[in-house]
Amino acid sequence: MGKRIVIALGGNALGSNLPEQMIAVKQTAKAIVDLIEEGHEVIIAHGNGPQVGMIQKAMAELTRSEPEKYIPCPLSVCVAMSQGYIGYHLQNAIGNELASRGMNKDVATVVTQVLVDEADPAFQHPTKPVGAFYDKETAERIAAEKGYTMVEDAGRGYRQVVPSPKPIDVIEKNTVKALVDNGTVVITVGGGGIPVVCRDGKLYGTPAVIDKDFASAKLAELLDADMLVILTAVEKVAINFGKPDQKGLDTLTPDEARKYIDEKQFAPGSMLPKVQAAMSFAESKPGRVALITLLEKAAEGIEGKTGTRVQM
Repeated sequence: MGKRIVIALGGNALGSNLPEQMIAVKQTAKAIVDLIEEGHEVIIAHGNGPQVGMIQKAMAELTRSEPEKYIPCPLSVCVAMSQGYIGYHLQNAIGNELASRGMNKDVATVVTQVLVDEADPAFQHPTKPVGAFYDKETAERIAAEKGYTMVEDAGRGYRQVVPSPKPIDVIEKNTVKALVDNGTVVITVGGGGIPVVCRDGKLYGTPAVIDKDFASAKLAELLDADMLVILTAVEKVAINFGKPDQKGLDTLTPDEARKYIDEKQFAPGSMLPKVQAAMSFAESKPGRVALITLLEKAAEGIEGKTGTRVQM
């Protein structure tokens, strides 16, 4: 019997620039359509780290070149733009793959707002890297000019970091559910969703980036999904990663995950949020399962043959 599955695509499923993305989405589409062909309902979420940074940089250059004509583009609008063009590439590739197999299904991208709490402490402590890498001198100049917070990122250079509040609700959840119930393949909460806060009953965009794994977990919970599949660059979650005694984990309970988190086994900004998102979904209702694995191993992972399964 088919499952309702929310798939959170990592950056390796999208590439880091436009030409790479055009190639990557074709392979991604094949893996997704394999799951649809097996009878699963698939809802797709995705990251946008390189893409939103590229858009933000392009808009900043436009503002700098013609300041009398263009004003700075809010980060929330850059997230919306990234949702649109990444969603277009995904729905195009998935639609073409479905058609090539004689499968008549609609594919749609929903530009999605995700509610966050204005009092979330993340707004006081920006941690989420976005955009391009810079050398130290350039990063310091950008920080001085724009007031950005720039930090060194894993030896790769300096990047801007922005607040990353936790998602509370997906505003368009009923629209997404109606489309899924109607058999449509839906691409949604792209880049973690457009972060919005509620003031006096109205929604306002806010300068932040929501982690796509947390947003995917919240979406899966709201859609009553059977499974959350977080796709990343490794086949299994590992402890002692990169050490001689590295060990891949087949299963992980939330309590075991908390113990490993206390031991600092999972890198912040890398595996840690994936494990935390998987825990939150697994604990949201009995019987819910989260899977962390590679894109090309997704089908095997759903069958229980590989990957790391997080469940109560």
